[in-house]
Amino acid sequence: MDVVTLGESMVLFTPDSQGPLRYVSGFHKTIGGAESNIAVALTRLGHQVGWISKLGNDEFGLYVRNFIRGEGVDTSRVVFDDSAPTSVFFKESNPGQDPKIYYYRKQSAASLMKPEELDEAYLQQAKYLHITGITPALSATCKDVVYQAVNLARANSQKVVFDPNLRLKLWSEQEAAQVLLDIAGKSDIVLPGIEEGQLMTGKTAPEEIAADLLEAGAEVVVVKLGAEGAYYATKKESGYATGFQVNHIVDTAGAGDGFAAGFLSGLLRGWNYEQSVQLGNRIGAYALSVAGDVEGYPFWHQVDPDKSGREILR
Repeated sequence: MDVVTLGESMVLFTPDSQGPLRYVSGFHKTIGGAESNIAVALTRLGHQVGWISKLGNDEFGLYVRNFIRGEGVDTSRVVFDDSAPTSVFFKESNPGQDPKIYYYRKQSAASLMKPEELDEAYLQQAKYLHITGITPALSATCKDVVYQAVNLARANSQKVVFDPNLRLKLWSEQEAAQVLLDIAGKSDIVLPGIEEGQLMTGKTAPEEIAADLLEAGAEVVVVKLGAEGAYYATKKESGYATGFQVNHIVDTAGAGDGFAAGFLSGLLRGWNYEQSVQLGNRIGAYALSVAGDVEGYPFWHQVDPDKSGREILR
């Protein structure tokens, strides 16, 4: 196993037309969730990935599990709960604006995950443990799950990859800043967006954000800068990697997760940090051109010109 990740995935309903949802009569059903996005993207890039979660023992839960398993992700540690539902969320599409998101995830099955349910032997298989800041915001027990997973990974000399993935609809800025910074200090690789970095450190410049997170305990920090690319830093090296131009942006959902998958794919291939960040920028850019969370992620033969003979993204 190359990577194991854990967190909640939901059923996503995307409207067939633009405007307020009260006027929409048709929706397209798919899935969404940062951790499963990472898992699917990495699997398409040729890696072995496991996803840990809890779903409602309902039709939506079966749909989410089957979708992710159908992408080649190992779902053998997904638990079904008879007492709680699978979460759903809706997008609202308005011309010229980022979509509005409406979540229905309170008291979901995933929010009931408990640390004692983690399978240490399963986690030990992976080179990397990937976690996000969404999971600890779901509930107190979910926060305990994340800390337990991190502690197990560190005890087994595994690398912990942390994407803060801030969701202020789930908790306050004060609590988020405190918890996210604490988890970042226990992680080997931290992948904040610029706004998440600002929240955690109080700094505004990518160089200052990275310096603070390195000081907190991280070995590698990559600050995602959207269209401008990313800034990466360790205690020995640092630099900027430019972004890839996308002429027609359809949906920004999943771009940050695509970046994380591309970056990890580079590291798993033995690439250096600069090359891995550049690959992260490429995979993130693919996601922008297609509606949905995972639909735009490429397969490795589409990314590697040595295998495909061409690059789809130019």
